[in-house]
Amino acid sequence: MNNDKFVAILGAGESGIGAAVLALKQGFKVLLSDSGNIKSEYLKAIEKYNIPYEQNGHSQETILTADEVIKSPGIPETAPLVVKLRQKGIPVISEIEFAARYTNAKKICITGSNGKTTTTELTYAIFKNAGFNVAMAGNVGRSFALQVAQENFDYYIIELSSFQLDNMYSFKADTAILLNITPDHLDRYGYSLDNYAASKFRIVRNQTPDCFFIYTPDKVVIEKLDEFKTKACYIPVMQNIGKNNCVLENGDIVVNYNNGSSSVKIPLDSLLLKGQHNVLNAMSAAAAAIANGVSSDVVEQTFKQFKPLEHRIEYAGEYNGRTFINDSKGTNVDAVFRALESCNAPIVLILGGVDKGNDYSQLYSLVNQKVKSIVAMGKDNSPIIKAFENIKPVFDTHSLADCMNKCLEVSEVGDTILLSPACASFDLFTCYEQRGELFKEAVKQLNNKI
Repeated sequence: MNNDKFVAILGAGESGIGAAVLALKQGFKVLLSDSGNIKSEYLKAIEKYNIPYEQNGHSQETILTADEVIKSPGIPETAPLVVKLRQKGIPVISEIEFAARYTNAKKICITGSNGKTTTTELTYAIFKNAGFNVAMAGNVGRSFALQVAQENFDYYIIELSSFQLDNMYSFKADTAILLNITPDHLDRYGYSLDNYAASKFRIVRNQTPDCFFIYTPDKVVIEKLDEFKTKACYIPVMQNIGKNNCVLENGDIVVNYNNGSSSVKIPLDSLLLKGQHNVLNAMSAAAAAIANGVSSDVVEQTFKQFKPLEHRIEYAGEYNGRTFINDSKGTNVDAVFRALESCNAPIVLILGGVDKGNDYSQLYSLVNQKVKSIVAMGKDNSPIIKAFENIKPVFDTHSLADCMNKCLEVSEVGDTILLSPACASFDLFTCYEQRGELFKEAVKQLNNKI
């Protein structure tokens, strides 16, 4: 036990509550501290677990005496209190780093700019269908630390954001999946893609020869492979190199493993998910499953059952001859590119929100080919107007209601109205899920007026 050790936890959200419960179980002295109001659901959990806490401000003098600090991934390194902690040499870690110390479970970890949640949930579904004692954690599912404190799983499927990876040091991913690296959150990384890529590659830290590293042929990932080497067994996806790989052959996903001595085939047409990006996500999940002993039959059956997730190129309904697509999770330029690729009809594209340092020029070719008009929806649409005003008509709106009205005004029968904003949601909405839900509700209300 750690009765003489004091752990401060910054941020009383899902990860903070979980870290506090685990720390108390391990005998630490704990203070859960939040700079703002703690949500009622988390206050109930604090009361349930008898967690010492404070809200609406940090007791800095107390926190600066901590032996270790567990930081919410949403708090940047530039936050004044974090700067002071670093200056004092007090370790600042993530909930994931902390929880991993107290479990011997195998960890299958997924990161990437896009596709993380779909791949995580698909991988979890495969392992669950195979009868594994498995849980899902990280950016999706319940807190990793809370599950370690209360459960006894053999496997965890963990979605990891770059923010979580930044504060992980000794953590080891038994299987690491790196899907892609495209510009995202650059405002947090000094507007440097190299810095952001270095964060993503932290997923292979501490891997040993008995681990697996699965990666897709993303341009930045391929360029950085030599810079961020791992001792793990490499399993490239869509690249027929080495003895272990996952490729497409004659309509089948083929996973070669055991140093090329074993091979399984999974029919691609069994995959319910559509789109080239989802083929790569599914291949990555299949490679992880096969490498960890799941049969190809279970993978195939799961492919046949697994449906697209909400807010990811999701059909949202029709009205007056227009088709509405909800891709509210499309919060970076690469995600918008994939959404545009998936649409065949003329598009009215809804962009906008909190810009994260986007380079919209990557969209120009597809916008020229497929988009009729752009409707910007946000408090400050100047980056979008500046980026596209010489390419397509751009309309400036500052609410969902005004945005919907403008989309109907500028669209025609047969058009697709696509919400794929390329930006964070926090100017007009609490999260991308709320943005997507309200968008779908707005479509529903249009039809209720008929």
